[in-house]
Amino acid sequence: MENSSGNRGGLMNSTQADNVTMSGGGLYSLATKGAKDVIDLATPRVIEAVNSMDLSASASRFTMADVGCADGGTSLDMVREVLTEVQNKAPGCQCTVVYCDQTANDFNALIDIVHGRTRFSSWLSDMPNAYSLVSGSSFYLQAVPDASLDLVFSATAMHWLSRKPCDLNDHVHVVGASNEEYRAFADHARQDWETILLCRARELRPGGRMVLVNFCRDPQGRYLGNTGGVNMFDTLRDIWKEFLVSGKITEQEYRTMTLPQYYNTVEEFTAPLQDPANPVYQAGLRLEDIETRIVPCPFARQYAVDGNPEQFADGLIPTIRSWNQSIFRAGLSARRSRQDKDAIIEQYYTTYRNKVLEDPRGHGMDYVHAYMTISRI
Repeated sequence: MENSSGNRGGLMNSTQADNVTMSGGGLYSLATKGAKDVIDLATPRVIEAVNSMDLSASASRFTMADVGCADGGTSLDMVREVLTEVQNKAPGCQCTVVYCDQTANDFNALIDIVHGRTRFSSWLSDMPNAYSLVSGSSFYLQAVPDASLDLVFSATAMHWLSRKPCDLNDHVHVVGASNEEYRAFADHARQDWETILLCRARELRPGGRMVLVNFCRDPQGRYLGNTGGVNMFDTLRDIWKEFLVSGKITEQEYRTMTLPQYYNTVEEFTAPLQDPANPVYQAGLRLEDIETRIVPCPFARQYAVDGNPEQFADGLIPTIRSWNQSIFRAGLSARRSRQDKDAIIEQYYTTYRNKVLEDPRGHGMDYVHAYMTISRI
């Protein structure tokens, strides 16, 4: 997702997240129209951040980073608008875009897309004095030297945790957890969020800005795939439970398939940015603005117009699959053959598709994000 990536980060024993992968080969951006809608909605905020910087007409360098870039396809238009704005303000300014995700990302797909070798229209060939770089680091590490970035952008990426705190006993996502399991995820997510912010604080120059667009739980308790209709994560859990009851998977496989994600609340996002005793605040980061927004599922929106359930399912299921298939597959026993794993995964998403076809009402994947702007003093 979102961001997402060609490959994101990992299986998933209870420690590392090394095989969390988004669909590679450029398929992520092709499948996730909603993720691009989210970035398009954020673009005016990004331009506002650029205009708030002290960027003089004589500026000779401007460097931005797309952190959690995935294959780069969903942010192409946003990057083009940013570079256009910068070069309008500072003609002749040399601009660099640094792409960063996690170490397993499909950077080959990213390079193909940015260099215009795909169906996507890239900014690279359109912009004078503009250059692309790839950082093979992780957004949980410092990716570029100190004070080298003017702008950081990230969308739909930082809900991926650096590791899975524990396996859940009866759900696939922490939104369905409680008590000790929930607290383990919340505590680890707090530490991860501070780590991410501290890395970005070192990378940003004083006066730089960050625009971060992260999955969240909004003040009404809504989150991705749960905005009033059928709860997507409960559906994912229910199908996996059906597979357990029918003997297709084991009890251990059922528990191991836990998504290493956490959706912060606004309060959790803002806490380290507003507490003078927090290392993030002490590193010079200040929250300028935060709001939550819902971007409707584009496939559900189209279904409301044309009433075509097959077209709806054929759009929705690949989108869902693009960011969680690798985790379901990685949760299967290493003793299984590749063919056996493939068959289970195909049956899993076919089952979800059939549920949508049987009764499309309420299904969908609305995006629920916190849009925030952060400055570096």
